[in-house]
Order: sequence, then structure tokens, then C-alpha cells
Amino acid sequence: MTELVLVILIFTVAGFTLLAANLVLGLFVRPDKPSPEKGEVYECGESPIGTAWIQFDLRFYVVALLFVIFDVELAFFFPWAVVFGSAVRTGDESKPAEVRMEAARNLQPHGDTAGSPSTTTPPAPAAAKHLAWVAFADIMVFFGVLLVGFAYLWRRGDLEWVRSTAGQDALQ
Repeated sequence: MTELVLVILIFTVAGFTLLAANLVLGLFVRPDKPSPEKGEVYECGESPIGTAWIQFDLRFYVVALLFVIFDVELAFFFPWAVVFGSAVRTGDESKPAEVRMEAARNLQPHGDTAGSPSTTTPPAPAAAKHLAWVAFADIMVFFGVLLVGFAYLWRRGDLEWVRSTAGQDALQ
């Protein structure tokens, strides 16, 4: 068995052990006081109507999915910002070579780069400026796709909480 498989197996066993320990501890510690009020259906602060075995309103799912889609897309802005900022600082010829060299290190893949020529001299400012413009164009395309998706959802009416059935029929 390789060392990596052994580490993964130990990590998995430790994770399941901690999970089981927390569940068993919770079983003994938490109070068990059921009541009819606790068994009632609760739906976002609205008074329950009917039984709990009704079809859940689709609007809750749509809003949650839209939030996840547009919120997770923002996570892609961070790596772009690091590359764009480093490229701009590297290409700024008014800065000293040490500052440009430090910014250039953020553009290189991490690992053993000792002895490579790129660690002793900063990259050409023209190349760094070109990388900054490419990164800027990339984020504009990405942001444009997000805006097109947002406009599509807005046009369809998915961003409105209450939609009329007449408006839905007109779009189909």
C-alpha cells in the first residue's frame, strides 16, 4: 500500500470516527422533549397551511439556486485579481526592480524554482503589461456572460417573487 493511500485511509477513518463520536455524544446530551408545536410545519415564517406532505413551493428552490450561481461566480474573481494585480505591478516600470520581482513571483507557479533564470531578473515589463490586458479581457468576457445570464433571468421573471401565470404563458 502506498503512503498516499495510507494517509487518505487514516484521514477517512479519523473523519468518520469524529463524526460518529459527535453524533453519539449529541444523542446523550441533547434534551428529548417532543411537543405538538415542535412537530408543526415551519416554512420561512409563514403560518403553516395543510399538512407537511404537500409539494414545496418551487420559488424557494429557484431563489436558492440563483443565489448559489451568482455567489459562487464571485469566487472566481479572487484568483483573477491576484494575477491582474501582480501583472500590473510587474509591468510598472516606475517601481524598483525589487518590487517588480516580488510581484512577478506571484505570477509563477509555486514549487522549486531555484536556479531558474526567471528568479534572478524581473520579466519584461511589456510581457507583464500584455498579461494584464489579457487578464482584463478575460474578466470582461466572464462578467459579460454573467450579465447576459442575469438579463435572461430578469427577462424571464425568475427574479420576481410573485409571477403571474399570464406572464409565464406569454414567454413560452
